[in-house]
Amino acid sequence: MVKLFTDSDLDGIGCGLLAKLAFAEVNISFCSYRNLDERVRQFLEDEQNREAELFITDLAVGEEVEQKLAERFNAGGHVQVIDHHVTALHFNQYPWGWVKPTDEQGKKTCATSLFYDYLIREGKLERNETLDEFVELVRQYDTWEWEETNNTRAKRLNDLLTILGLDEFWDKMSERLAADGPFSLTETEELILDMEEKKIQRYIRMKQKQLVQRWFGDYCVGIVFAERHLSELGNALSKRCPHLDLIAMVNMGTKHIGFRTIHDTVNVAEFAKQFGGGGHPKASGCFVDETTFPLFVVDTFPLAPVYHDAEQNKLNTKDQTEGFFFTNHQGQWFFFQQAEETWMVCQEGKEKRSFLTQEEAERWIKRQFAAGLADDQSVIDYLHQRLSLEKEKIKEEYVHVLQQYKQKTGIPS
Repeated sequence: MVKLFTDSDLDGIGCGLLAKLAFAEVNISFCSYRNLDERVRQFLEDEQNREAELFITDLAVGEEVEQKLAERFNAGGHVQVIDHHVTALHFNQYPWGWVKPTDEQGKKTCATSLFYDYLIREGKLERNETLDEFVELVRQYDTWEWEETNNTRAKRLNDLLTILGLDEFWDKMSERLAADGPFSLTETEELILDMEEKKIQRYIRMKQKQLVQRWFGDYCVGIVFAERHLSELGNALSKRCPHLDLIAMVNMGTKHIGFRTIHDTVNVAEFAKQFGGGGHPKASGCFVDETTFPLFVVDTFPLAPVYHDAEQNKLNTKDQTEGFFFTNHQGQWFFFQQAEETWMVCQEGKEKRSFLTQEEAERWIKRQFAAGLADDQSVIDYLHQRLSLEKEKIKEEYVHVLQQYKQKTGIPS
C-alpha cells in the first residue's frame, strides 16, 4: 500500500492525481501545515503501516516528526519527501529528501512537476502528452510563471478548482488524465470561468477599498481581510500598490494569513518564518495564532484604509505644472511641486521633505501616510474651504486658484 500526504491546493492535488495513476493501491490525505504533523505522527505510530510506502509532497513536517521519519527510514521503512519550497531545503540532508526549487535549466519547479519526474524515473509512470500538459499548467500556476508567459490556461485551471471544489475537480481530472489526447477544458467549463473572472475582478476592487497598511520593522505591509481568490487578490493589490513591500491577506475562517509580493528585494518566505510560517520568496503564509492575531487583526482593525490614487481626474493630475494634491482618510493634505532639480512635498504650506524624483516623493508619502492622489471633487472642496472661493470659479480658473493657494500658504512658485 502507498500512503501520500500532500497539500490541498492545485499543486498538492496534482501530486495526488499522479499518485492515483501511478499506484494500484494508494491512500491520499490532503493536509495543511496546521494538521500535517499530527496526521503523519498517527500514521507512523500505527504498526499496520510499517510496510507501506510513504510519500509527503508539497508540505514540510516539523522537527519532531522529521526525526521520526528519519528513524523509520533507518529501520528499513520507506520514506520519500518531495518539495520545492526553499524553507524545506534542509530535507536534502537525508537520502529520502528531495527538495528542488529550480531545475538544472533554472526553471522554477513545483511539487507536481518534481513528483512527475520521480515517478517516470522510477518506472511508475510513462510520459505522455496529456500528463505533460497538465503538469506544466500546474507548475506555471504554482510558480506564477503563467503571468510572465500570459498563459491564462494555467490560471483558469486553478479557478476551476475553486469553483468545483476538491471532490468534483478530483473526479473530473482523474477521468481526463486517464484518457489519451491533449489536455483541455470543456466549453461549459470555459463559459463558467468567464463568468467567474468577472466576479474575481469585482472582488478585487472591493477589497482594494478595504486595504490598510502598517509597518513591520522595515517592511510597509498592506493588510486586508479576505477569504476568496487569495492568489489573484494578493498579486493584484501588489501591482496596484507598488509602494507596499508585501500584502498580507487574513482569512479568519481558515485562521490563515497569506503573504504576497511582486518585489525581488522582498522575501516573504523569510518574513513568514518569524511567525512560524514559510513558503516561496514571493508567496508564503502562516497561521492566525496568539502571536499574529494582535499584530494583523487587533492592531489593524481601527486603521483607516489606504487612499488610492484617483483615476478619472481632469484638474488634480500629476502632470499639472503648478503642482498637485495628495490626501488620506485621516484628512491630511499634501502638496507636490517641482522646484528646480527637486520635488518638494508640503503640508499646510510648510515643506516636509524634498526628493530628487517625483517617484521617490510619491513612494515616501504613500508609505508614511497611506495617502494618494486626491480626486477632483475633494480638491475643489478643500480649496473652497481654504480660499473661500466659489466652487465653480475654482473649476473654471483652476491654475490661477493653485497660484493663489501657494501664495496664501507660503509655498514658493
